[in-house]
Amino acid sequence: MLGVNLCGIRLKNPTILASGILGIAKESVDRVGKSGAGAVTLKSLCHEERLGYNNPAIVVFEKGMLNAIGLSGQGIDNALKDFKRLDDVSVPVIGSIFGYRTEDFAYVARQMSKLKPAMIEIDISCPHVDYGKPICSDKDLTAEITRAVKKNTKLPVSIKLSPNVSDIREIAHAAERAGADAITAINAASGMAIDINARKPILANKIGGVTGPALKPIAVRCVYQIYETVKIPIIGTGGVTYGKDAIEMVMAGATAVGIGTAVYYRGINVFKKVCDEMQQWMKKNKVKNLEQIRGVAHR
Repeated sequence: MLGVNLCGIRLKNPTILASGILGIAKESVDRVGKSGAGAVTLKSLCHEERLGYNNPAIVVFEKGMLNAIGLSGQGIDNALKDFKRLDDVSVPVIGSIFGYRTEDFAYVARQMSKLKPAMIEIDISCPHVDYGKPICSDKDLTAEITRAVKKNTKLPVSIKLSPNVSDIREIAHAAERAGADAITAINAASGMAIDINARKPILANKIGGVTGPALKPIAVRCVYQIYETVKIPIIGTGGVTYGKDAIEMVMAGATAVGIGTAVYYRGINVFKKVCDEMQQWMKKNKVKNLEQIRGVAHR
């Protein structure tokens, strides 16, 4: 009932752990898989070790979270030693990568492929050092990075897009034309919180990424628009907390759904809970499989 095919990868259900949540050690990755996720995305890795931003780095508000972790991580070469391989985990693993130059992405893709994940996800939210602007907002840079990664791996590649752009459709189209196999939509939206007593921004970095339920309407809109623009599958990510949210993403056009912040709200079993809620809705509405409702909001 819930099984899906994502770029030739068979998932037992459409829920995928989003990058940045629990995907740090092999043990936690395997644990998430055994807790019900259809696939697991690693925390993003680049060519070097990164310490990230100072605290405070997370703010919890009524409808979500605001974080500025700064893509902290051990770096791909250290990850090779720690993970060794990823094809023996209980569910398919997606390796998330980022960089600051085109050659960074190429190198990390090459190294990540040695771990044998099922797929590679490219995070293009960081500024490109050589061009001085975020990759995510430039269709030509997006295409350049996509081509570089595709040349350095035989694995399916998904591009994780940012909502902080003027037209996400043209970025998605550029990625598809450059050879992307899928689109992950979306990354966090840009936001800020101010301590009214201290009279200054709460986050050490001042600006952070909005995640959780507050992001969902934006994510659904982006998935809807991208579905009308490209023919490759979409991983709908952003604010999915309950089964009804996942159904909404599928109706907008998503093949699979990413779950991140909801782990904090509903625990590591959130994947099973979401799947159970999806099945209950499907049985009630006489829907046999997700293909029946994928993109139905466009009809």
